Amino acid sequence: MKVRAIRGATQLALDDQVEMSVAVTALLSEIFVKNSLHKDDLISIFFTSTEDLLSDFPAAAARKLDLGDIPLMCAREIPVIGSLPRVVRVMVHAYSQLSHSEIRHIYMGGAEALRRDIAQ
Repeated sequence: MKVRAIRGATQLALDDQVEMSVAVTALLSEIFVKNSLHKDDLISIFFTSTEDLLSDFPAAAARKLDLGDIPLMCAREIPVIGSLPRVVRVMVHAYSQLSHSEIRHIYMGGAEALRRDIAQ
């Protein structure tokens, strides 16, 4: 098995703890399904969020997917003028049999605009 990094992002409708949980859970679930990942394949997950998201940590939602024993880290996204608001980005590090070209990076909830070249 090889180590792969899988990118994704989602845009929240509003800064709300429930919205954060629903959006991040949906994003991670889609990444896992589209890339045939199971919990034992995971190495770590790194989240960033835009500075307008203050209601909760994205990692709190990941723990609801029984990922509490996977290393999770959150950080702030660089506040670039004109950037998309209320965005959570994720980079999942995992063991996978998939080649780089077979990896499916997932952008949803309005975040497709960030990477039209690789958004599903």
